[in-house]
Amino acid sequence: MSQFDVTVIGSGPGGYVAAIRAAQLGFKTAIIEKYSTLGGTCLNVGCIPSKALLDSSEHFENAKHNFAGHGIIINEPQVDIARIIERKNEVVDQTTKGINFLMDKNKITVFEGLGSFESATQIKITKNDGSSETIESKYTIIATGSKPSSLPFISLDKERVITSTEALNLKEVPKHLVVIGGGVIGLELGSVYLRLGAQVTVVEFMDKIIPGMDGALSKELTKVLKKQGMKFMLSTAVSAVERNGDTVKITAKDKKGEEVVVEGDYCLVSVGRKPYTDGLGLEKAGVELDERGRVKTNDHLQTNVANIYAIGDVIKGAMLAHKAEEEGVLVAEILAGQKPHINYNLIPGVVYTWPEVAGVGKTEEQLKEEGVAYKVGSFPMRALGRSRASGDTDGLVKIIADEKTDEILGMHIIGARAADLIAEGVIAMEFRASAEDIARSSHAHPTYAEAIKEAALDATAKRSIHM
Repeated sequence: MSQFDVTVIGSGPGGYVAAIRAAQLGFKTAIIEKYSTLGGTCLNVGCIPSKALLDSSEHFENAKHNFAGHGIIINEPQVDIARIIERKNEVVDQTTKGINFLMDKNKITVFEGLGSFESATQIKITKNDGSSETIESKYTIIATGSKPSSLPFISLDKERVITSTEALNLKEVPKHLVVIGGGVIGLELGSVYLRLGAQVTVVEFMDKIIPGMDGALSKELTKVLKKQGMKFMLSTAVSAVERNGDTVKITAKDKKGEEVVVEGDYCLVSVGRKPYTDGLGLEKAGVELDERGRVKTNDHLQTNVANIYAIGDVIKGAMLAHKAEEEGVLVAEILAGQKPHINYNLIPGVVYTWPEVAGVGKTEEQLKEEGVAYKVGSFPMRALGRSRASGDTDGLVKIIADEKTDEILGMHIIGARAADLIAEGVIAMEFRASAEDIARSSHAHPTYAEAIKEAALDATAKRSIHM
């Protein structure tokens, strides 16, 4: 029986990063993946392919609507959906092969098959051909991730009533895509097909989209996406989804309690994700789950079984690839006797629409609820020379600081390259910077990042220069 110091079950961002860090720290490491490619949901049917589609659709949007304004005259562009999907697959293939390279480089043993506990220290690997082998591991890290959730009355046929997985591989641009759920995944994939020519309607139970983010971002994104042509049915509770041939009928009740019906040729069900523990054999190892089916862990991400840890989407907290990565590193370093930490308040959230949306730290709504005295500085992207030069004038930067100490409590951005800009907020808050610290720091001109400096100036005695 092969023996390992650390075995990771699941090869998504959390799993493969945990394996690499464990190997770097001198542990004999194995990773188990039931699919034929490494990378988990993120690399195969999540973050990477969706961003490839977003970029392709954005190029089409620019060619169709924006090039002429720059003096670039072209014939009417056409969508080749087959090539768009093919390119997406090429990006995924290249990225997953990169993980294979990293496994080889770090001398990590890769097992393809379903990993399930036989005991707290023995893991059975069942391969696709039915054969199996059992390995022994001193420590195990569960990194099996999550899968799309649905609603109990919805039958997912994965043809017309689909999840995000199927939405990444459509063979045609929908005429009318109805998206159930106004969160990150629904808005991103809705944006892809909106740009490619579909009519898109978002049905959301809450009274706003991206409800977990700062209200200013939700309000601005709603305005921008409406301007782009996306339609919203907010405060609307879906009660039935029925397919009849190529038509999907969605029945719901609005905030007045009145029945409303919307029909499309595709319905994307995007109501969140749930932890994936099927087939793990947790009961044989004695690992406990919580009331939501997540693996229970302590502050060190250790389960109730001392040598078994869990990270990423399969445990509590935000279901984000970068959160899982940080947790993978944390567990490997704890096993090596180090004392790492994660500040969960400073895990940024991002929506890759255009403009992009990003936030870190506390929202204004959270601070009000907690009774914290705060001040707000904001700055509109349209006031930036860089934004006017590129034509990306939608959006704003909002900085929330402690009223007395000026320490930054939250940064929230909607605008061009917000996904990259939010790192400035993360770093500033990791070092407990004040708004004054950012306001006094030189930012290159002309850049989108200047909006952060201006918002910081606005938060300190309302002294923004360019507004």
